[in-house]
Amino acid sequence: MNTIRCKVEKVTAFNDAVFQVFLKPEAAFEFQAGQYLSIVMGEKDKRPFSIASAPNAELLELHIGAAVSESYPMQVVERLKNDEYIDIEAPAGNAFLRVESQRPRIMVAGGTGFSYIKSIIENQIALGQTVATQFYWGCRTEDAMYYQAIARQWHADHNWLEFVPVVEEAPANWNGKQANLLEQIKQDYVSLVGYDIYIAGRFDMVGAAREVFREMGVDEAHLYGDAFAFIK
Repeated sequence: MNTIRCKVEKVTAFNDAVFQVFLKPEAAFEFQAGQYLSIVMGEKDKRPFSIASAPNAELLELHIGAAVSESYPMQVVERLKNDEYIDIEAPAGNAFLRVESQRPRIMVAGGTGFSYIKSIIENQIALGQTVATQFYWGCRTEDAMYYQAIARQWHADHNWLEFVPVVEEAPANWNGKQANLLEQIKQDYVSLVGYDIYIAGRFDMVGAAREVFREMGVDEAHLYGDAFAFIK
């Protein structure tokens, strides 16, 4: 893993709880779609975030969920707003896209877990891959689905990709599913045998998903999520 100085190019709010960050690394480095980096806040304080951009992008993109009440990520946002440069450590993570696999893919994101999936899908597009992919993004409300427009655009532009937006509290004109994310997947699939599954989100959701997916016959060698390294 490399320590790389980055120029903070832009910090903007998607909404009142999620920030989009663009960093320009001073030294080139290679990473794979789905890996993450750590923002160096101090010698022993390094905070991980998924890289939302694909490996071919010029800038590194992050999506930081930082509601006012969540001081840990908000400290990072404030640092990025105030400092012209930041150090990162990268790349890290083993839940990257297996580009050689031709198995159909299911992508699952809860909240800002979308950033992990974004890197993977944009890499598939850049590589011209047409492996059948179904992408579930679950949020409590539509407002929390902060980059819905780009996901719907992928769906419109690529016939190999289906985007399934899932919210628990849906407005009257909602164009998607109203359900618990995992319950929706259970409803849509009888079995998960034969799929590559990529997942990111809060650790409790990812842990619960693994239990559900085990009941549905998932081959855990093809279940990818960096949270599993921290969930026993």
